Formats: sequence, structure tokens, C-alpha cells
Amino acid sequence: MRVLATAGHVDHGKSALVRALTGMEPDRYAEEQRRGLTLDLGFVWTGPDADGEHLAFVDVPGHERFVATMLAGVGPVPAVLFVVAADQGWQPQSQEHLAILDALGVRHAVLAVTRSDLADPEPVRADALRRLAETSLGPVPSVAVSAVTGAGLDGLRTELSRLARTLPVPSADADVRLWLDRAFTVRGHGTVVTGTLGAGTLRIGDRLATGDGSAVLRVRGLQCLQQERTVVSGVARVAVNVHGDRDGELRRGQVLLAPDRWLLTGLVDVRVTGETVDRLPRTVGLHIGTAAVPVTVRPLGDDTARLTLSRPLPLRVGDRAVLREPGGGRPPFAVVVLDVRPPRLARRGAGRARAAQLAEMTGRPDGAAELRRRRLVRRTDLLAMGVPAPGEPVTGDWLADPAHWARLRERLAAEVERHARQHPMEPGLPTEAARRLLGLPDRALVDALADTPGDSRLLCRQGRLYRPDSSSPCLPPPVQAAVDAVRQELEKAPFRAPEADRLTELGLTRRTVAAAVRAGALLRITDAVVLLPGSDARAAEVLRGLPQPFTLSEARKALDTTRRVAVPLLEFLDARGLTERVDAQRRRCRTGERDEGGRESAPTL
Repeated sequence: MRVLATAGHVDHGKSALVRALTGMEPDRYAEEQRRGLTLDLGFVWTGPDADGEHLAFVDVPGHERFVATMLAGVGPVPAVLFVVAADQGWQPQSQEHLAILDALGVRHAVLAVTRSDLADPEPVRADALRRLAETSLGPVPSVAVSAVTGAGLDGLRTELSRLARTLPVPSADADVRLWLDRAFTVRGHGTVVTGTLGAGTLRIGDRLATGDGSAVLRVRGLQCLQQERTVVSGVARVAVNVHGDRDGELRRGQVLLAPDRWLLTGLVDVRVTGETVDRLPRTVGLHIGTAAVPVTVRPLGDDTARLTLSRPLPLRVGDRAVLREPGGGRPPFAVVVLDVRPPRLARRGAGRARAAQLAEMTGRPDGAAELRRRRLVRRTDLLAMGVPAPGEPVTGDWLADPAHWARLRERLAAEVERHARQHPMEPGLPTEAARRLLGLPDRALVDALADTPGDSRLLCRQGRLYRPDSSSPCLPPPVQAAVDAVRQELEKAPFRAPEADRLTELGLTRRTVAAAVRAGALLRITDAVVLLPGSDARAAEVLRGLPQPFTLSEARKALDTTRRVAVPLLEFLDARGLTERVDAQRRRCRTGERDEGGRESAPTL
């Protein structure tokens, strides 16, 4: 299927022309048919051509009071049938409709000069072709027709078929964004919405998110040209039966989306053409798809601005839209979306700096350029912005600009070295502290920086980062002397841990003991009990010499220690898998083979 919209001044015969082409009535309301005036969007289509293709038309109103409705009709459509009457020639709404098409960047059209039975069509044809050629439409084919006599209709059908064959075919795998132009209730079926599916594929059973993110609806029925379908790919006119919470609140101007594939944004930076930005009103209407949203304009450069939307929309880099004053006091302005997640402008001079940055942006999705600007970004977020990922993530879903990543690696190495120099007893920089110092959004990025292949400047151990030559604390001389004193006492009585008063007398605090433990000079059983490194294995060896199982009292005597030390030491040995409880009073040694984590794999007792 190919989908076109009509365009042109009121009463130039758009509806009569598509009626003659399709044999269907585009004006759905009795009031429209009584007055001969299109008030709302109409939808009709031709039968299949020789290639089996249908041509669907979105018939739009031409009256100046219904320009917003016209915008809703042409917004999602890639091509247009432009209509000018031979007996009236170019008119105000002809010009406004053309300006809207130009703003939207529409590039495919056929010109129909209607009422050729009432006046010579050639002067009007020449004038209209000249005007269309000066816009995004460029040179277009044209046909003089009469819906009354049928003259020229065959030639118009030929040109429309030729146009249909030249229209680009969108990707069937694209993320669905269905702008709604109708929503109504069908007895026995519930809510039905219609729209032009510009790209992507809809299937029965699919889930679609509402544009405000408030609900996820299920597709339980699909129609295309009043035919039941199980699958429809764009471009196509579709009617979708949806079911879910708040489905009855859907209406024209809203949108249904592939879940988790779009960013809803209320702030965008754009390029504006058609007028200098400083002449834009502060408040205008933004038209995209079928949506019409009031926005506040903040000029940033000669042709760039920041728009604050009254409600978030699912926009992507490169989207084209229209800015229009309420009431149409001046021609519409074309908008190209440059950034859907722009930075805050809080500091003095930030606006000027941002304007200079925007001046270099084209509106064409460029993954490498976007990554250079953002430095770090999740791959899913970049794709949701409409920008292809330029490479593989550095960790998880995170993409990093290579130059920025290299600078971060240098900064991290410098921060680890500085920390080791300033904290010799605790040389390891905690990874969370490193994350804050580097301003990183995720601790996984710190781990990835430290684990960069080919860079051996950093070691990561137990949540801390070290230089290879400073992985052990450097104890100051007074602390080292105190630790040496404790070690000498323990060498005489290995399991008689010094009392707290003795540690205080030596000047050993919890902090300095922790440093000694990290340095491998002491083994901490609890905060109040420290022994020599290897004392756990030595204790287990002593206990194996006892009749199994043994009591706490028997273990205490064998180890020549006190209950203050024996209780936590036995619990420590239990945790290491060297001993185990038999009952509330007794333990036994475990003698099976153990894996690297100390877990016994084949106990023999």
C-alpha cells in the first residue's frame, strides 16, 4: 500500500477528485455532504493496481479554519496529491498548504489541476508548477482533470501509480510510532484507533505503550482497508483494536509506541527555517504527526532554538515538524530536531556556547558525533534518540567516546596514585569514591576503566583500586613498631591475643589494626581479637590432634588460650570450613578436600 494526503485551497475539488478516483465517499459526516465542505479528515482508497498495490488517500479540509486538522492529516504521510482549480488559480490556502508541506520536507507529489472543463488549465498549471518547484517538492508531474466529465482521470491514475512505485519503502523492523487520527468505540470490540503506520510492523498480540507512558495496551485486532489482518507493515492505513487500562482515553493527536524504544521529551533543541528565530513568538504550536502541542521558544542562535513542550512527545533526532502561530498570522516555520536530550543551560554564557554547538549539528543522526558530544551514553538511550550506535559498549550497555575514555583512564590512574600518597595506610581508593571523583553515572564504568586490556597500571581488589606497587599499606614507623611488638608476643603464645588495653597502650587503633591486616601483618578474628597470619590453619592442625568431636573447653586447653579468644576463633574456623558443629556443645575438624573458597567437597569423617 501507498498513502498520500490531499492538499489545496478550500472548494478546489479535493474530495470530488478522490471520490472519482476511488468510488468512495471521503466525507463521513452528513454536515460535510450537505454543505459540500470537508470539515474533518477522510480516508478512501483505490482497488489494487496491476502490481497489486492499493493507493490510500487522507483527504484533508482546505478551509483556513481547519489548518490544524490538515496538519494532522499530512503529518505522518510521505506524499501528496496537490490540487488547484483551473477556474480559481492559486489561493491563500494553496500557499499555506504548500508552506506546510515544505516545512515537513515532503518530496513526493502529483499536481492535479481540477475543473479543467470550466477554464483553460495551462496558465494555472504553469504557475502552480513554478511554486511547487521552489519547495522541497521540486519538479512534479501534473495532470489537468475534471471530476465531472472524467477527463484526465486515467492520466492522473497513471501518474499516481508511477509516484507510488518511486516512494521509498520504510523498514519493517523500525520502531513503531503510530500517530492517531481517530479513536472510537465499537460495540463488542472496545476501543479502535486509526492512523498511518509510517514504518515498522504491527501484529496481533503486540504490546503498545501510550505516548504519555501511563499504560501498555494489547493489540487484539488489526484492519487494513477494512480487511482483517494479523500483520501489517508500513506504510499503511491501519485500524487497531486495542485493550488495556485507559484505552478509552485515546484520541487524535496521541501516539502509540513500541515499548521501551522511545524517549519521551519535553525539551528539544531544533533548527528553524522560514524566519529568523528572534522573530518567532514566544509561544507557538508545534505540529508533528497528528499532535499539536503548545511550546515556549528560547532562541539560541540565528536559526536554532530550544523548545519547551507543554506535554512530552516521542521525538528523535532528524524529525521534521512545523511551528505555527495560533490563527496563522504568519507563514509556518520548518523545524528539524537536533537534540532530544539537551543539556541544561544554567551557567552564564551557556546559551552562547550551546548555540555554537548547535550550529555544527545537521539534524542527520550521527552516532560518532553524538558520542563525542555526550562522552558517555547508554546504547539503548542512543538508539531511542534515533541515533545508531557507532561501536560496542565498554561495559554493560554503556558507550564511551574513545578520546574521553582514554582521558578517564589517565584521571583514574592519577586519582589512585594521589590517594595512595595521601593515605599510605589505606592506599586502595574505593571504587565508589573513584566514581564520584570522575563524575561517572555507574560504578561498572570504574571497573571497566581499571580492567582495560593492555593497561596494567591498576589493580582492583575487594572494591578498592591500587597501584601494583602499593597494594599493601605502608605503615608509618610508630605503627610498624607497635605491630612488631604484637607479633613478638604472639610468636611466644600464638593464641593468646592481646587485650584491648594492651592494644591501646601500644597506640593501635581500629584504623591502624585494619591497615596492618591489609598489609598482611596481622589476622583479624574480630575487632577485639587479632592473631598472626596463618593462625587459623595452625589452630585447625592443633585441634585435629584432639579426640573427635571436642568441646569448647577441650579446644581452649589445647590451644592454650582464653574463652575470650577461643569462642570467636572457633566460629572463625567454622566459617572457613575447617571445623563444624556436631551439636550444641561439640565440634569436629573437617578433613575433606577443599576448593579455592575453603568449601569441603568430600568430608571423610
